[in-house]
Amino acid sequence: MKKTDIKNTDTTHSIIRVLPPEISNKIAAGEVIQRPASVVKELLDNSIDSGADHIKVIIEKAGSTTIQVIDNGSGMSEEDVKLCFERHATSKIHQIDDLFRIQTLGFRGEAMASIASISQVQVKTKRIEDDHGTELEIWGGEEKGTKPIATENGTSISVSNLFYNVPARRSFLKTNSTEFRHIMRTFQYAALANTDVTFELHADGEEVYNLPKQTMVERISMLFGSPYRASLVPFDEQTSMVRIYGFVSDPKLAKKSRGEQFLFINGRPFQHRYLTHVILSLYDAWTRHGEYPFFSLFFEIDPTEVDVNVHPSKMEVKFEDERSLIQLARSVVNRALNDHFNIPEISPDQDNFLIADTRKSFDDFTFKAPQGRSTDGDNVEFSSRINTRSSNIPEGDWSSLIYNRKDEDGGLFQSQDKPEVPSDRRFWQLHNMYIVTQTRSGLCMIDQYYAHRRILFERALSATDESLPSTQQLLFAQTVELGASDFELLKELHPILQRMGFSIQLLSGNTALVSGVPSDLDIGDEQRILIPMLHQYQELGSSLKLEPRERIAIAFANRAAIPRGKKLSDEEMEAIFDQLFACKEPYKDPLQKPTIVYIPLDEIQYRFR
Repeated sequence: MKKTDIKNTDTTHSIIRVLPPEISNKIAAGEVIQRPASVVKELLDNSIDSGADHIKVIIEKAGSTTIQVIDNGSGMSEEDVKLCFERHATSKIHQIDDLFRIQTLGFRGEAMASIASISQVQVKTKRIEDDHGTELEIWGGEEKGTKPIATENGTSISVSNLFYNVPARRSFLKTNSTEFRHIMRTFQYAALANTDVTFELHADGEEVYNLPKQTMVERISMLFGSPYRASLVPFDEQTSMVRIYGFVSDPKLAKKSRGEQFLFINGRPFQHRYLTHVILSLYDAWTRHGEYPFFSLFFEIDPTEVDVNVHPSKMEVKFEDERSLIQLARSVVNRALNDHFNIPEISPDQDNFLIADTRKSFDDFTFKAPQGRSTDGDNVEFSSRINTRSSNIPEGDWSSLIYNRKDEDGGLFQSQDKPEVPSDRRFWQLHNMYIVTQTRSGLCMIDQYYAHRRILFERALSATDESLPSTQQLLFAQTVELGASDFELLKELHPILQRMGFSIQLLSGNTALVSGVPSDLDIGDEQRILIPMLHQYQELGSSLKLEPRERIAIAFANRAAIPRGKKLSDEEMEAIFDQLFACKEPYKDPLQKPTIVYIPLDEIQYRFR
């Protein structure tokens, strides 16, 4: 054996050492506590398990400064409040068999020790039978002291300066708005699963949610907006294996961003990528790619049939018969949607053909989308989209006429000069989608939607640099109700939107008052544009590395641009042509879609030989 094969040949000293508690606790904390929302989840779980029917959550600086959860649950004795911060100390597991029939949200005894090791924790707690309560402080896993105090029944836990002693972890936190959206989603999970509990959420001194005990429909509408109240499709089915119940939304409420899809097993939130995909696929006939409807799906099943002890975050589960459970869920939700749209029931042996044939069956018929239905990012009227699909001109015939030269790097070469158009120029509209005009050397075709999108994008971007934006005031200010997450995003983007030309006043109750809009926007479109614009902004954030002002400018242009299918006057076509070539980058829209196609005269002549 070579000397280099062994790094330490001294047999008198061990090279394996037991990590000290302060290090092992921080390592464990990295598995359980990934961000402020993880702390909120663990504290909410404990409050719910304690039997509380009123829970208040207070957040400062998206949880990086303070996370406080106050409940009126059973409280703890002085001895228990100390033990709850010991690793693997729990009141919920007594023997090995308990692991296979978990019915509480928390059970491992890891969370509180993990939280205390990376933050400064203060606990105030009192049981109803005790004369006084107990206060305990722990900083970075080190107990600072315990004392008796006068306090309300229940427990208040305040977590301050999260990751203060693990700066590397703190540096990986996202922006405050992103972290707060994760907190809100965690809060929404808890609120949906426990409608018999009053929940409050306060952030930086403002009330975000105040949810009394209420029905599921009322809870959903208060969480996500009043339009949900009349647009929810219920389902509830009991079999010998499982009960499946909950709500899905009408497709007209589908959004451009994920975040309103919720799964629960025995009251516990969980994530399941394939099951989520199956439920979303049932909407394929009514939604465009990239649109996500709301659903809240609950399973009640024998605890021995599901393993929730898969991952420290407790968001992953394993089912004993996963395939049957997913098929049953798909069937139940599919039946609810069919009933909602008055689609005839099909026999069980035909059920397997439903998914494959749904899109085809709906494309074969002309029908009107539900009122208020949002279409795709191209902002096309639904009926127009159907008509253009059946166009008799194959796309391939035109694409073969496109004349593009390659530059030395192999990229697409485009002249940066405005095409030479005769002085007596005229414009034609092809299929209400393309603007066509003659040039001195051929033909120029412009995609009216992509072109207008480029124009609006550059105008919006330019407006954010100006001190006095171009705003047209509304005769009557419009009130817009938003979901809590949308309202938080609107608050974040409010300064940029103001510079773009929106005049928006942020009110209480997740409500905004719109009194002015950019001059490029038609009066009356403000409600139709604003919320989808916010959703598109979020969607762009996951796919493009852009500054916030660029993302919101693209989102505005996508929603406000002249749609394909709209007939234009000669003056409108000429204006788009001139404004496009006044842009800095006229040949591509902000998402790099081509705006212009040139067909040289010699190419056209060649076709007629």
